[in-house]
Amino acid sequence: MNIKFICTYWGSENLSAKDFLHKVLANGFDGVEINFPDNHLFINEFIVELNIIRNSINPNFIFIAQQVLSNQNETVDSYKERLLHRLKFLTDLNPDAINSHTGKDHYDFDTNVSIVSLTEEISQKTGIPIWHEIHRGRFTFHLKSLIDYLKVFPNLKLVADLSHFCVVSESDLSDQLELLARIYPNIQHIHARVGYEQSPQINHPFAPEWEKYLIRYLNWWTEIIHIQSKNEIELLTITPEFGPFPYMNNDFITKRPVVNQWELNIQMKNYLQSNLSS
Repeated sequence: MNIKFICTYWGSENLSAKDFLHKVLANGFDGVEINFPDNHLFINEFIVELNIIRNSINPNFIFIAQQVLSNQNETVDSYKERLLHRLKFLTDLNPDAINSHTGKDHYDFDTNVSIVSLTEEISQKTGIPIWHEIHRGRFTFHLKSLIDYLKVFPNLKLVADLSHFCVVSESDLSDQLELLARIYPNIQHIHARVGYEQSPQINHPFAPEWEKYLIRYLNWWTEIIHIQSKNEIELLTITPEFGPFPYMNNDFITKRPVVNQWELNIQMKNYLQSNLSS
C-alpha cells in the first residue's frame, strides 16, 4: 500500500493559491485538500498552478476537493439542490476525489439515504470518487447509527475523522471498539487530528499529558492501514488536520494561538511517517 500525505488548506486562507501550493510542495506533502473560497480568481489560479505542478514537478500530485455547505434553515429539497450544484462545480474541476460533508444529523434515515444515493449517482456518472467525512452534524455523526447506512451502501467510502465520534459519544470509544472495526474497510482517507471526549482537537498532541490520546489514535489509524493492506487497497491518503481557532485554543489574554497550526501539522506528518506501518 502507498500512503500519501495531504496538506489541508484550512488555516492558510491568507495565502494566494500559488503561494499555498508551493508552500505545500516545499514541506514534502503529496497533495492538497481544499474547501474552495467563493473567489473565482483564486480558483482559476489554483487550477492553473496545479497543472503546472503536475506537468513540471510532480505528475502524481493529489487534489482532494471538499464539499462543505453552509448551515441553513431549509427544506430537504433545497438542501439537495445546493448539494447537487456544489458537486457539479467540484466535479467540473476534475479532482482526484471529493471529501463530502453529507446530509444532516437531524434528517431521518430515509432522507439521508436519498441524499447519499444522489452523491453515489454523481460519483458513478463522473468517475470521481466521493468520500463522506465522519463529522458532527452530518449523517456520519454517530458510530452506531453509521453502521445502518453501511448496510444500505456496503461500498461507501469514508473519511476517518474519528475525533467527532468521541465528542458525540463523550467517550474514548473503548466500549465501542467492535463497532469501530466494522467501519475500517470503508475508510479511504484519514484526517489525522487527535480529539478527546469534550473537543475534536486537543491543544497539542505531543504534550506529555496527551500521550495516551495520541497513542490511541495512532493505534486506530494503524488498524485501518492493516485492514486496507489486507484488502489490497493500493493507496490511502492522510491529511494532518489540526485546525485554527476555534478548533485550536487561543491564549485568553493575547488571543494568540497556543501553538503554530502549520508547524503542528508538519510535525504530525513527520511523526506518522516514522510511526505508521502497514
